[in-house]
Amino acid sequence: MATDSFNFQPPENYRFGLRISEQGTVASIGDGIVWVQGLPSATMDEVLHLEDGSTALVFLLEPQRIGAILLHQKPGLSSGIRAWRSGRRLEIGVDDSLLGRIIDPFGNALDGRPTPESRRKWMLEAPSPAIMSRDFVSRPLYTGNRIIDTMIPIGKGQRQLIIGDSGLGKTSLAIDAILRQRGEAVLCVYVAIGQTRSSVATVIDTLQRHDALPYTVLVVAEANELSSCSYLAPFAGCAIAEAWMQSGRDTLIVYDDLSQHAQSYRELSLLLHRPPGREAYPGDIFYLHSRLLERSTVLAPRLGGGSMTALPIVETKQGEISSYIPTNLISITDGQIYLDQKLFSAGVLPAIDITRSVSRIGGKAQHPAIKNEVGSIRLEYLQFLELEAFTRFGTRLEQSMEDKLTRGRILRTLLAQERLSPVISEAQLAWLIAYNERLLDDVPPDDLQRVLHRLEQRVDASDLTLDSPRDRWREKIPLWKRFP
Repeated sequence: MATDSFNFQPPENYRFGLRISEQGTVASIGDGIVWVQGLPSATMDEVLHLEDGSTALVFLLEPQRIGAILLHQKPGLSSGIRAWRSGRRLEIGVDDSLLGRIIDPFGNALDGRPTPESRRKWMLEAPSPAIMSRDFVSRPLYTGNRIIDTMIPIGKGQRQLIIGDSGLGKTSLAIDAILRQRGEAVLCVYVAIGQTRSSVATVIDTLQRHDALPYTVLVVAEANELSSCSYLAPFAGCAIAEAWMQSGRDTLIVYDDLSQHAQSYRELSLLLHRPPGREAYPGDIFYLHSRLLERSTVLAPRLGGGSMTALPIVETKQGEISSYIPTNLISITDGQIYLDQKLFSAGVLPAIDITRSVSRIGGKAQHPAIKNEVGSIRLEYLQFLELEAFTRFGTRLEQSMEDKLTRGRILRTLLAQERLSPVISEAQLAWLIAYNERLLDDVPPDDLQRVLHRLEQRVDASDLTLDSPRDRWREKIPLWKRFP
């Protein structure tokens, strides 16, 4: 009877044999950092399991110990407990079950619903596509903003930096770009890095009200979480967008913002006693952001032709774009959209400074019809700004200069745009033709926005497309000049 009670039957796939495993010991804990001794075979970015159920990520290798950042911390975590290697790196679910969801960088649900069950996994940190796997940026990505879509165009697969001081509307521009993708077969990822809960709630509410959540996933690392969450959030969002890109789909990812990301990386590095460099940032801070943003591209047709367009956001202090992190990101990205405090204070919204904003490769993706109409408008606008500054001295001008000032003021009014009101591409072409044909010259300045709004409404209701002949646009637009 005693023999029957100990009749153990091992599982079918079990094999008897000698197994050797490493076991470490937690030497000390503090500020989200764990120092572990006794794991000589551990590798960088490997997940460690601690005895109390906590997990950590290897972040620093030293001869006698390992520095790891805490991913999940249990209340009973203390020094002296055991630690084991997992042999794996961080992964996150990447299938369509994430659409419309709000998750943390580890894939856990934050919206009160069950955690998404994703069959497909993707590593948070993966090599960027090889040069031969990439294709030229040739398709436009419309943001719905008049200034950007005409003068600073963005192509699918481009990395366009949004830069400016706090409170100038950087996030609003990015959210407008997400709203504009409705019906465009572009999947969006919004990454909130170190944001307050109220800021994240405002973004979620905006996306819900404009029916943008069904094609968007939000990766959120709140300001009160561990620093590891803010550090890993951009890589988690990038992994989701990259997996969709590898499947042949077009994606748009917003990093809001990489200033907080750099600060969290600096905090973790200083806690791990890494030597500080310029502005106390570690020496590899450039590599941190470059390996993140280099994963945004457009793949060759033989690999599906998918794309990942990145809109990283970075905050400046008092308009200083020559500080360390902004200059790093400017050199990594394909252009920047600069928002100016003086323009914002003067009521010029969006406060985009055309003189310091540029898109290096977006013009190649711009639709030929819009490109032909924009033509010299950017140069004309820059000349107007210079001439307007000159007239502040009270100088009397010739009639031709007065005409340029009048035309410049009309253009500035046309470029003004309220937040959360993205414009369709056909409406962009309509106002460009109307401006070039001087159909708006005799419209009173106070009525320009109303006329522009009615023009956009009628274009939206018409059958005109960007490929329609210009003669057909010219036939219809003069009729739209007369508004009730």
